[in-house]
Amino acid sequence: MINTPFPRLRIRGHDLLPVIQGGMGVGVSGHRLAGTVAKHGAVGTVASVDLRRLYPDIMNRLRKCKDTASHGAANVEALDREVSAARALAGPNGFIAVNVMRALSNYAELVVQACKSGANAIVSGAGLPFDLPDLTESFPNVALIPILSEERGVRAVLKRWGRKGRTPDAVIIEHPRYAGGHLGATRIEDVSDARFDFSRVIEGIRRVFEEIGIAFERIPLVPSGGINSFQKISTAFELGASGVQIGTPFAVTQECDAHPNFKKVLAEAGPQDIVTFMSSAGLPARAVLTPWLKRYLAKEGRLRASACPHPVGNHCPNKVECLAFCGFKDGNQAAGQFCIESQLAAAQRGNIEKGLFFRGSESLPFGSEIRSVLDLLQRLLTEPCETAA
Repeated sequence: MINTPFPRLRIRGHDLLPVIQGGMGVGVSGHRLAGTVAKHGAVGTVASVDLRRLYPDIMNRLRKCKDTASHGAANVEALDREVSAARALAGPNGFIAVNVMRALSNYAELVVQACKSGANAIVSGAGLPFDLPDLTESFPNVALIPILSEERGVRAVLKRWGRKGRTPDAVIIEHPRYAGGHLGATRIEDVSDARFDFSRVIEGIRRVFEEIGIAFERIPLVPSGGINSFQKISTAFELGASGVQIGTPFAVTQECDAHPNFKKVLAEAGPQDIVTFMSSAGLPARAVLTPWLKRYLAKEGRLRASACPHPVGNHCPNKVECLAFCGFKDGNQAAGQFCIESQLAAAQRGNIEKGLFFRGSESLPFGSEIRSVLDLLQRLLTEPCETAA
């Protein structure tokens, strides 16, 4: 049991440590990480993207399969396995969330399967999840948690969900300047805009709540991005937060589901090694400048300039169909021109030459050390000795 001075995070009847482990896709935050985080009393999150890669039997079955529907069904099957395994590790009282990006082509199927498999919550970002209450109508005990970056998105979700008699069980506020992976800004030049600062966004959300008639304390606000210490969590609470979401520090724990090389790359990256670029998902993204990313960025301008829109009905050349919108699949010059699933999968396997390693911008709590989930939670939630003295 971790003793912390911070208030507990209360979500749909559950009393939790005020930390949500961020969802990191393509097998980085699978059942081992999520189940361990939940076992220790925080929110463990399974990322639903392309979990089939964690199962050799599923991958062998798909080796010669060119049917995109079969690949999608395999990911749904793998999600069921991962949620069940996370639950077995966490125990019946552990809180397991599933992150399902709104931008996924089979988003609706994954949401429903996560609920059927026993997830306690659905976390959804990379788009406005207006239809989440409809998809989960048969699962009233599942918490719904959107990831948004500014108050106008919160207003839109509150108003649309309000017509269906539902409010979010928490709202994660992601800061594009610090987060890893896909960012909540539409243009790279907007990533560092002051309008995303937590103090400004939380104050704006307070006004939105007043406008709609919702008590500020009713919906927990959970800042995400760049939070790597007890002091930063304290600052978040002072601003009115009820908890925090943390991603990259969990990606370098012993229990993370990715290859040791993946953790090594993230842990040893300095500020000069972390770059922001345009992903094939059509959103800015942040990652480590590894050999593959260096080669890609060197030719990005030429690749995007020569990209041509494909005919209607074009399908993913890799038979994955992971994203509803993909600049690589659709030949859209506004987005990156690479298969994001292939590059993230290479990173998860530890392939430093070919992998795309998503990472947040800030330093890690233990530097380049790979420590346990329990060590990390204690470091984040326990007041440093010198501060206490």
